[in-house]
Amino acid sequence: MKKEQNFRTKIIGGEFKGRFIEIPNISTTRSSKSILKESLFNTLQFDIIDKNFVEVFSGSGSIGLEALSRGAKECYFIEYNKVAYRVLQQNIKLLNPNRCHYIFGDSFEKFDIVLDMLKNSKEKTYFYFDPPFSIRDGMSDVYDKTITLIEKIDTSMCEMVIVEHITKLDMPKEIGELEQIKRKKFGRSTMTYYKPKEIN
Repeated sequence: MKKEQNFRTKIIGGEFKGRFIEIPNISTTRSSKSILKESLFNTLQFDIIDKNFVEVFSGSGSIGLEALSRGAKECYFIEYNKVAYRVLQQNIKLLNPNRCHYIFGDSFEKFDIVLDMLKNSKEKTYFYFDPPFSIRDGMSDVYDKTITLIEKIDTSMCEMVIVEHITKLDMPKEIGELEQIKRKKFGRSTMTYYKPKEIN
């Protein structure tokens, strides 16, 4: 049986600009579009330097590794698919494994582990959620479950939460102590940004 060929994508900015990372050729992993990735990091700019970055449904880690390249202090990844997780590990080894932490398992079950790890950090954290699209079988409640995860985030450790989701979904204006500050559409995908509410 012929082995499926992995896809490749480039790091688009920062220390590892131009380096290729692998994207597994499996149905559960979608690579975030280059235009979407570029827009995200144009929004975050230099604010990400020396902050933590968590890619909650990481796949091959293309978003978190882009953050790493652009100066994020520590990056955290969670992935449940064995094939994607192996590719993620390989990609991390190619760049800077000393600044990366990766966890194998279901993001909905393992997210608390990452939150515990972050409690000791003095730096604020960016959280990136790109759950499997809910049009897939068995995924109809994926966004409700994702919102429940976001509600667990202690705003004292949170710089920003970004959710990549299907465009036809309207994300809530507020999630816990976070408020929506921006929504940007890219065809079928949209990114919605949240920040901790300002205390008057």
